[in-house]
Amino acid sequence: MVSSAEFIFCFAFPSQACTGIDNIAEAITLLELNNWDLVAAINGVIPQENGILQSNFSSEASQATVYGPPSLSEAADAAAGSAVPPPSSSSSSSSPPSSSASAFCPINPSSRHIVERQSRMLNFRVEYRQRSVELVVEEGSTVGEIKQILETELGVPVSKMQLKGWKSGDVSDSMVLRSLHLPKNNSLYVLTPDIAPTASTSKNSALQDSLNQNFLLVISHREAQRDYNLNFPGSRTIQEVKRNISDLTNIPVRHQQWEGWPASASDDSMTLALSGISYPCHHLSVCRRSSPANAQEPTEECADVHMISDSEGDDYEDASEFGVDDSEMFGVGSSSCRKSPMMPENSENETDALIHFTSEFSSRYGETHPMFFIGSLEAASQEAFHGKARDRKLLAIYLHNDDSVLSNVFCSQMMCADSIVSYLSQNFITWAWDVTKEANKSRLLTMCTRHFGSVVTQTIRTYTTDQFPLLLIVMGKRTSNEVLNVIQGNTTVDELMMRLMGAMEIFTAQQQEDIKDEDEREAREMVKREQDEAYRLSLEADRKKREAQEREEAEQFRLEQMRKEQEEEKEAIRLSLEQALPPEPDEESGEQISKLRIRTPSGEFLERRFLGSCKLQVLFDFVASKGYPFEEFKLLTTFPRRNITQLDPGSTLLEAKLFPQETLFLEAKE
Repeated sequence: MVSSAEFIFCFAFPSQACTGIDNIAEAITLLELNNWDLVAAINGVIPQENGILQSNFSSEASQATVYGPPSLSEAADAAAGSAVPPPSSSSSSSSPPSSSASAFCPINPSSRHIVERQSRMLNFRVEYRQRSVELVVEEGSTVGEIKQILETELGVPVSKMQLKGWKSGDVSDSMVLRSLHLPKNNSLYVLTPDIAPTASTSKNSALQDSLNQNFLLVISHREAQRDYNLNFPGSRTIQEVKRNISDLTNIPVRHQQWEGWPASASDDSMTLALSGISYPCHHLSVCRRSSPANAQEPTEECADVHMISDSEGDDYEDASEFGVDDSEMFGVGSSSCRKSPMMPENSENETDALIHFTSEFSSRYGETHPMFFIGSLEAASQEAFHGKARDRKLLAIYLHNDDSVLSNVFCSQMMCADSIVSYLSQNFITWAWDVTKEANKSRLLTMCTRHFGSVVTQTIRTYTTDQFPLLLIVMGKRTSNEVLNVIQGNTTVDELMMRLMGAMEIFTAQQQEDIKDEDEREAREMVKREQDEAYRLSLEADRKKREAQEREEAEQFRLEQMRKEQEEEKEAIRLSLEQALPPEPDEESGEQISKLRIRTPSGEFLERRFLGSCKLQVLFDFVASKGYPFEEFKLLTTFPRRNITQLDPGSTLLEAKLFPQETLFLEAKE
């Protein structure tokens, strides 16, 4: 039988780490009120929903938690009035004498290496040209291995594949996923600039549209008589919806009984878009399933603290043998025991400080944690608030303080919960800072004053160390950024999720207004651009028309000038030929005279006397001087028809038989 002193020690020793009681008199009073029932007394101080001590551990969780020595279990059973079998020799021999005074609380698994951590699995959703591929890989895999899997699924060679969507920017194929500090669920997309798209890429456009739609699920919790209005994208699976409801109602997925799902929703892995639910709103109800298996589980009143039997205790050793102090057993390690602070003091580069923070956070609490934004607070604000209204997110600022007793519990139980990690990753840009050191806190206050104003800075100043860590939810607005909520460290997973969802509801309402305003503004700008484009095209058409008219006028002027020049040239040639003609001989000169009569194409006649000894060239020059050049016209006789212009210009009229008189006519050459 355990003495009253040992009983009081077991209850009061954890101090603020487990019970929050460091007054021995108060501990005795609580034990007396519970008839010296240690389990009931602890549960009366630490309710189940705060997430510090839980009774409904799964088999995996119970194996991953290390408890105190069997002697303490005997003490607890003795206090509760139960018979305890004697411990085995191996157990008693290995436990030191001081083990009976050790505190009975679970050891923080993140600070012990007694149980090996199972390899963490990461979920990836990869989009490629209206196609979606779901992958589950170990965090020890490399980026190149993911590309090899995608090569098989998509038929795209690794050499032509660009995998985008990493928050840290482009990464190499040899990069190990663990070093990227990824959340459990991730979204990526594939680019193939060297591969031209085909017509088949548009076949699933209707399905893709339905996956991008938002469904409003009105879920009624019948037992609590409370309704939840939850927005989910069509790409979310039924299983993910049930997990979120598990976080809100404390009903495990396996114990949930639903009404309202359509008959087509037969598989929990089915997406909401394919499940057949009503769009845009669908009503469901949920309650806890009543079954024999459920009845065998410990009730909430008697199973808040899991006590280890002697057979279970034989499998564990005293925590003191591994050098773990009592504060670590209750999830609150002293700052002096840590290898390094969360963030170095007086770091010049904010990016380096946040990389150190993320690495230290992972080493303390595991790889499952929110993906912290690596960069300055200004860059995080730009990422969250500035951009298309549809792409904006809330900004979650996590402020850590190692001197607070709530830090380890908040980080391990709340910030590392799968539901919280998933919700923050999908809807928030999460930025973190460590205010343990006064220099880092002053630097944070300066940044907050610059970006959010003095009100936020003064609000942070009012919180004491014991109220940390803090989670500030900030929403970007047109004029200034607004802090929607300040969540303190003394909260539960359910309360944290509800407050995050409440902030999302406010943000979603504001986002819808911003989207509407942005669409209207873009529509106005589109109309203005179309009007400007139409005006520009009109001006361009007028300019082209004017230029064409100017070119036509210039061409006409040029042709007219050429025509004038040709006429002037012809006139000059004509005058020159006319002046060079020999004088017309007199009929009584006594020489042989040939009298020629030439009919022009206009019907007029040209008459002139020539010496019979004149060359034909003189006749041709005479005709040209009258405006009928030798190159354009031919001179013909009437009968017999002869072409005089084909004769040798050097022959005489007598030789050409144009003597003593002859009638000729001019005809244009073809």
